[in-house]
Amino acid sequence: MKLEEMINKRKASLNQTDMGIWKYIFNHKQKCRHMSIHDLAKECCVSSTTVVRFAKKLSFDGFGDLKAVLKMEEERNIGDEQDVLEAITSFYQHSWKEIVKRNFDGASRLMYGAKRVFAYASGYVQSNVVQEIKRLFFFDDVLIYEVRGQEEFHSLAKMMTPDDLVIIVSLSGETPMAVEFAQKLQLKDVPLISITRLHDNTLAGLSTENLYVTPATFQLYEADEDKMPYQSMLPYFLLIEIWYVKYKLYRKNKIR
Repeated sequence: MKLEEMINKRKASLNQTDMGIWKYIFNHKQKCRHMSIHDLAKECCVSSTTVVRFAKKLSFDGFGDLKAVLKMEEERNIGDEQDVLEAITSFYQHSWKEIVKRNFDGASRLMYGAKRVFAYASGYVQSNVVQEIKRLFFFDDVLIYEVRGQEEFHSLAKMMTPDDLVIIVSLSGETPMAVEFAQKLQLKDVPLISITRLHDNTLAGLSTENLYVTPATFQLYEADEDKMPYQSMLPYFLLIEIWYVKYKLYRKNKIR
């Protein structure tokens, strides 16, 4: 299990200090893979004992085990074509098995009970995810209106009620406009489903339901090549497809 998954599962038991340590690790993974516990404690302005307690809350015996998992997650250069295909195949299989086991009843209940459904995407890739949501749910006569800008959202927000539903797709969950939208919806008691990466984020905390994924990064280039690693976005589309299938089953049981 990846560290981000562990954080998500045990989020309720982590305090503000724990989340501060995690935030530093998340933003400095490469550096933390080679840091001592004393150096990490110094960077986070806590004691070494506090770091150990944080590790134990994640079910590790100590900081050494946590660092070992970090090293296992380290990106590596993949030079052989077969290695690339095997790594991606393994990732796709793991993603499917992990997502299909989840309970989507909360999100399906909101979709089923909504009189109107709106969706907002915080970027280009996110917009593709929204298009797929619109395409799939259209087969069940669920029409989803895509909100395309700040002014449009503010105009629509004035008319939204708790009988409506808003879906926001944001990779980080920290996009200022997405967070602002979520805050306004919360004030009006409008249900919100957010779709984000698997890690603690502001948007997820403001949502009625959060659907999360864990994209994977594959280093396809040599170390001296000035190119960004390849990041697979397939988990977002797997998530949507599985949700849709589970929604149909939820709807079928409701109609009986």
